[in-house]
Amino acid sequence: MRARTAYEVPPQQGFADTMTRPSPFGHPFLLGFDEIEQALDRVAKAANDGYPPYNIERLPRTEREPERLRITLAVAGFTRDQLDVTLEESQLIVRGRQADDKSRTFLHRGIAARQFQRAFLLADGMEVLGADLSNGLLSIDLARPEPERIVRRIDIGARDAG
Repeated sequence: MRARTAYEVPPQQGFADTMTRPSPFGHPFLLGFDEIEQALDRVAKAANDGYPPYNIERLPRTEREPERLRITLAVAGFTRDQLDVTLEESQLIVRGRQADDKSRTFLHRGIAARQFQRAFLLADGMEVLGADLSNGLLSIDLARPEPERIVRRIDIGARDAG
């Protein structure tokens, strides 16, 4: 038996078992959370694209407004007409479309006309308050719903074992 060098990878045993990850939502006390797991998978796949860059900040509650979240995307070069903000079921989707201007001749082109789509998965009850474009930054304000504490007594029926 020869000795392995530092660059050799030991043979994988049970490799197929390590590829399937156990779900944290597979616990028997977590019922009905399969949609959350699917949403997390979608978010993980979408997180790879870094354009356009964005911030998400928490804005504190004021006397006139509830606690809010603000998503700010850097969309320099896009006009309001080239941006589209839609709410599709529980996803906030921001799209940008720029067309190449064929009438212009560039000696150097470092700013490409490009398209993008950025999706944000919203929790149930999140409300989109509005969007604003200023100085190349698109800001979208969201209201975080006030959680409602619900306590409901469940009557216990009796069944005869007969």
